[in-house]
Amino acid sequence: MSFDVDFLWYMAEWAIRIGALLVVPQRRSPAATRAWLLLIFFLPVPGLLLFLTIGSPQFPAWRKARFRTLEPFFRQTAEALGAHAADLGDRQPIAQLASTLGHMPAVDGNEVELIDDYDKVIDLLVADIDGARRYVHLLVYIFADDAVGQKVAAALGRAVSRGVEARVMFDPVGSHRWRKGTIELLRGHGVDVREALPWRFIRGRARRDMRNHRKLFVIDGVIGYAGSQNLVAKDFRPGVVNHELVARTTGPIVAAMEAIVRGDWSLETGKPPASPVVIPAPTGTAQAQLLPSGADYTQEGFETVLVWQVHQARERIVIVTPYFIPDEDLLGALHTATARGVSVDIVLSGVVDQRLVNLSQRSYYDGLLTAGVKIHLYRGYLLHAKNVGIDGRLAVVGSSNVDLRSFQLNQEVSLLLYDEATVAKVDAIQRGYLERSDLLKLEEWRRRPVLHRLGENIARLFNSLL
Repeated sequence: MSFDVDFLWYMAEWAIRIGALLVVPQRRSPAATRAWLLLIFFLPVPGLLLFLTIGSPQFPAWRKARFRTLEPFFRQTAEALGAHAADLGDRQPIAQLASTLGHMPAVDGNEVELIDDYDKVIDLLVADIDGARRYVHLLVYIFADDAVGQKVAAALGRAVSRGVEARVMFDPVGSHRWRKGTIELLRGHGVDVREALPWRFIRGRARRDMRNHRKLFVIDGVIGYAGSQNLVAKDFRPGVVNHELVARTTGPIVAAMEAIVRGDWSLETGKPPASPVVIPAPTGTAQAQLLPSGADYTQEGFETVLVWQVHQARERIVIVTPYFIPDEDLLGALHTATARGVSVDIVLSGVVDQRLVNLSQRSYYDGLLTAGVKIHLYRGYLLHAKNVGIDGRLAVVGSSNVDLRSFQLNQEVSLLLYDEATVAKVDAIQRGYLERSDLLKLEEWRRRPVLHRLGENIARLFNSLL
């Protein structure tokens, strides 16, 4: 009997190993594939249990089917936006790739205001909500029931009292500290509130840590906000004050934002969008394109555009992100860019809020500095802004970090900016970041304690399991 049990256990372990060879390589990076196969081959049963918990970067079949039903809605919006298609000249291939990845075209006729004042964003949003006549749709990662959340909720309540439709969707993991209070607060003001990607035991997702990290606010279909800022106090973490960047937009680009917000609402409620998106009239000269990304899409959106444009850069690349955990493709592109004589600046936050993530990203510094990449640590604030500037011809502002989680797991959205005037505004903001940052020196970095290096390398091992 003992022999039979041992034999069955032996066969089960080999069945797990063989099964892993068939399943693990699907839609994973080589590094992730190697890490999972190594774990499962050495520890088949524990490895299988962990893989079943966090191993699949895909949504379940019902979610995929529901997303497919939205394709005509997105296609109809994109076709309507075609009337305002931007003439981008030699940047047209960028827009074409982004359109293929995210299904939204580049459009002309927009006005884009870039705001890096946290309190001003909240004040402008409240003022816009107070001016709403038809609807307010907010999609956000964190909506707190603190003073900031109460201020926005009160404005939403005033809108509801005027007969304005008010919808809020927030992520329950991002907002877990305030979740119950936020729901009560918003419902108390008559707001229709839903959770993005809620955990469902029966119709659950493949893994619970796939999150909706987007920040999109749309008022009456004519005003839109996109960027990195949540609806929570800027100092909600003790000892940490956030510094953000948000684009307030008007013009046709707002229709693309509205389509994504309504699409996410439909995915969670199961109700199709009630009517086509109305394209607002042109208001300016900015050329912009919305690039949604996440597991609903067949390819990584922001990462694909970023890696390609790093390879295309000729003079300068500036990447601003609070969390930097690149994959092999981006690392290779950055190393190649510096070898070609391109100036590469990465601006990271000197203030740390995620210890494990920070340890992991620090493990990349030596290789990047050796390759000639300049790393700048922003002083005094958690620089939570996420933006990219390349050669003065392309800028990106959005919700996506430059890390594996944003590339592969989170629902994100990026605003691509093409016109010279708006790109110059992003460049000016980035120069301000550089002036308020400390340049990391390779010699000094290599003098850090051995225990720090050990912690960094251990933390880096966890990245590959994404």
